[in-house]
Amino acid sequence: MLIDGYYSGLDAEVGVTETATGTDWQSWQESWDRQQEWYMPDREERFRVMLDMVEAVVGPEPRILDLACGTGSITDRLLQRFPNATSTGVDLDPALLTIARGTFDGDDRVTFVTADLKDPDWTTRLPHTSYDAVLTATALHWLHSEPLAVLYGQLGGLVRDGGVFMNADRTIDPATPRINAAERAHRHAAMDRAKAAGALDWAEWWAVAAKDPVLAGPTAERFAIYGEHADGDMPSADWHARTLLASGFGEARAVWASPSDSLVLAVK
Repeated sequence: MLIDGYYSGLDAEVGVTETATGTDWQSWQESWDRQQEWYMPDREERFRVMLDMVEAVVGPEPRILDLACGTGSITDRLLQRFPNATSTGVDLDPALLTIARGTFDGDDRVTFVTADLKDPDWTTRLPHTSYDAVLTATALHWLHSEPLAVLYGQLGGLVRDGGVFMNADRTIDPATPRINAAERAHRHAAMDRAKAAGALDWAEWWAVAAKDPVLAGPTAERFAIYGEHADGDMPSADWHARTLLASGFGEARAVWASPSDSLVLAVK
């Protein structure tokens, strides 16, 4: 309901509230997390291992680049665990960046940059020329293999010597089609059960965002940029490791894996 120019009350679908002082960005963050967990029930485990490896390799006060940051999920977990860390979030999605900027407004440890990772000059928009760690999750499958290899080459020049790059994403091994099919069927059966219990999928979450008075405009802009679905590739973890080694990293391998996803770590 609308009270004094602000929406107040609970959205029954996602639990997003509007307060007397403006948008409840934390509720939007939590609703995004729930939607993502519908696809990836082990999402928090991936984040935990990612931050374990940040601490192990570069320490507890890193300067990180949150690549294709979305709502700032990695940055949020990073700062909870490492209060003296700093983060630059970079993305092109105007709706998710609106949520990110609202969530971290006033936190001088965090900077957000709007940039297209396919733009050869995107790194010139960043506030720093090198980072201890570049972290990304569930994002680079939007890129085909060729532009992703180009991006990895750029990251080879952005991560400091001794620093790390980590990519947690869906990885498909074409050498195991029966395993892939069995995993997919099992995963989708679990997703169907969760959906029947009320979980929102990607399209439903965005439909709610499109109705929000603050996010409606940015949501329309994001669909004009990206369209409905990812059009990229999902190469194997081995492909990622080999491509990172060819991009100037000294070591690279998967440090965590589920039947469908991998966390690939590369050390400069």
